[in-house]
Amino acid sequence: MKNTALKGGILVALGASSYGMLTTFVKMAYEEGFTTYEVTFAQLFTGFLGLVILNLFYKGRNKKTQVAPASKKSILKLIIAGSSLGLTSIFYYLAVQYITVSIGIVLLMQSVWMGVALDAVIQKQKPTALKILAVVIILIGTLLATNVLFENFELDIRGILFGLLAAASYTITIYSSNTVSTELPSMVRSKWMMLGGLIIVSAITLPTLVQGFNLEIFYFWGPLLAVFGTILPPLFLTTGMPKLNVGIGVIITSIELPVAVCMAYLLLNEVVILPQWLGIVLILLSIVVMNLKTAKKAL
Repeated sequence: MKNTALKGGILVALGASSYGMLTTFVKMAYEEGFTTYEVTFAQLFTGFLGLVILNLFYKGRNKKTQVAPASKKSILKLIIAGSSLGLTSIFYYLAVQYITVSIGIVLLMQSVWMGVALDAVIQKQKPTALKILAVVIILIGTLLATNVLFENFELDIRGILFGLLAAASYTITIYSSNTVSTELPSMVRSKWMMLGGLIIVSAITLPTLVQGFNLEIFYFWGPLLAVFGTILPPLFLTTGMPKLNVGIGVIITSIELPVAVCMAYLLLNEVVILPQWLGIVLILLSIVVMNLKTAKKAL
């Protein structure tokens, strides 16, 4: 049992770390002259093709397993739900055009308290005192992590707005991933959700891309972003999460935040001062606090 949980924890950590590395790679692609629309379209297009191929292998290995094919209704639900996945990528990659990776990932992590608010509305239940405390800690941590208290406010408002829109879309994506057509295998669900993301991204990006599209994005950055953003994370997370208690799983996924900041520090030479590290620690602490009770039940 402990070995199973350990294996699950490692897989979840690898999946979250993959997401954490993604934004730094996006910034590096920008530095080579590729646009947000080229990067986003290349990632989702390549990622969708990768998931289609993986689904073919999945069907081949599970021929003897009697799994009911996905109904048209389930597929349509997943495609619609996947549109939020595409919007998350668009908004987030637009955000990091105007702000640093460190601040971008902090804004994306606002999905933690947004998730609490969404759950309260859907379940029609008032958040617990523990969750309210966690939200307060997140907001304080965000003020520190974005460094607005210690320097002149120089953050680009466009980056802030796109970052918060990305967080809102990410919240919907997480909710959809846990509720829509859960009777289907995770590999199948990932494929159809990715198609939904690709459709919405294509609708937004293609009017611009037809005017000029650098196909060299597919030589390196497209496949790399697809692997770390749309192929490996779902495989690691959907394999590892079932081996863990939900609370522990959420706590482990928060490793995405320090990984993203460290990657930006090492590869992009972004400056992260002590108050910002303190803010990041507070955000991580809030995630632990929010899931403490659930995690204890598994220990």
